[in-house]
Amino acid sequence: MRVDLRSDTVTRPGPAMREAMARAEVGDDVFGDDPTVNRLQASAAERLGFEGSLFFPSGTQCNLAALMSWCQRGDEYLVSQDAHTYSHEGGGAAVLGSIQPQPLELEPDGTIALSRLEAAIKPRDDHFARTRLLALENTFGGRALPLTFMREATALARRRGLATHLDGARFFNATVKLGVEPKTLATLFDSVSICLSKGLGAPAGSLLLGTRDFLKDARRWRKVLGGGMRQVGVLAAAGQYALDHHVERLAVDHQHARDLASALAGLEGVQVDEPSTNMVWLRVSSQLEGLGAALEARGVLTTGTSLLRLVLHLDVSAEQVQFVARVIREEATRLART
Repeated sequence: MRVDLRSDTVTRPGPAMREAMARAEVGDDVFGDDPTVNRLQASAAERLGFEGSLFFPSGTQCNLAALMSWCQRGDEYLVSQDAHTYSHEGGGAAVLGSIQPQPLELEPDGTIALSRLEAAIKPRDDHFARTRLLALENTFGGRALPLTFMREATALARRRGLATHLDGARFFNATVKLGVEPKTLATLFDSVSICLSKGLGAPAGSLLLGTRDFLKDARRWRKVLGGGMRQVGVLAAAGQYALDHHVERLAVDHQHARDLASALAGLEGVQVDEPSTNMVWLRVSSQLEGLGAALEARGVLTTGTSLLRLVLHLDVSAEQVQFVARVIREEATRLART
């Protein structure tokens, strides 16, 4: 048995999604003529409470276009030290947007102290970059950040004249965990990106949501960044199917994460962090740092060495969760004895 837990991006479209893709009505999306893309954009905007949305080939490009729409050359955005837009998107904001990131230290729960946020906002002075935007991420490292924090942080940003953007790569994991309607979380922000190719299971694509005026700028930056696509309704159809059928079932992935963590509790040399959504983090002792390689040899794919990340997704069954737990226990025990 082979179980790929490296990420929830490894999912593959099932027969029903492939059928939707095969039947997709298409047109040239650069001209705005792809009806399937247009339906996806309209339905997502309605669902999340925005004036419109824009389909992108990737979440990285989607976030970068948002940052470049909010900020000009020499402007700054506030972001957490470990946020994806800062640490895992190639430095695009700085390299391509000439936007200065101001990374901020995190609290243990993944939030940022409001006092630290406010202190990072630069005064209006020619010596400093102009602070224009607060960019947050939810979920963050698999944790759904508290709604109270999101409300307080965005309220602070508005009070200080900043725009707000949410990197919602796993946005629906957060809403399912928090038990809130998508609009409740999304409309706290001026713009939101959502990824369709992670837990939702589409093969590619992300959406950027905001006002019509904001999306005009974002559409231009999408074109500049090489993201203008033609008959892309075949991908939009997969995204629409994912939104229609795969949101509520994210709770299954969350349960599988809890089941896996429970099955590994008390394992010698392994500290299991309590899952919030669909990720299980294993902190292993120095004696067990070969655990990831040992698991791969047994057909269980993870990421990391001393800190292993296991991501549950729609292609992982309850039976496979039991198999993974058994293999981890066996290999950890074997390594501990060597």
